[in-house]
Amino acid sequence: QVQVVESGGGLVQAGGSLRLSCAASGRILSISAMGWHRQAPGNQRELVASIASGGITNYADSVKGRFTISRDRAKNTVYLQMSSLKPEDTAVYYCNTEALTPSGDRYHYWGQGTQVTVAS
Repeated sequence: QVQVVESGGGLVQAGGSLRLSCAASGRILSISAMGWHRQAPGNQRELVASIASGGITNYADSVKGRFTISRDRAKNTVYLQMSSLKPEDTAVYYCNTEALTPSGDRYHYWGQGTQVTVAS
């Protein structure tokens, strides 16, 4: 069993910063990619940023230059540093982890989500 736990959300004023963290634990042989998605009320869940095992990153156009994703491979942890936040960044942010389990299966695991609210 694999657990994915996010932390670091909260309320911030527009222009401010927040740092999200996500730790994966449990029966994990290896992790290939980790990433952050978000879902605002009435919207579909969308990819915010991802980082592959080799360190290649990918960002949504709406966050490029403002958000930075990073990873601590030893801790199976991924971070999302968010700066210059805008009200439209308000959403529930979900961590996604692609993990290989001892059974040889590779699955995507989701966290429970953390709320980010940006006040104007």
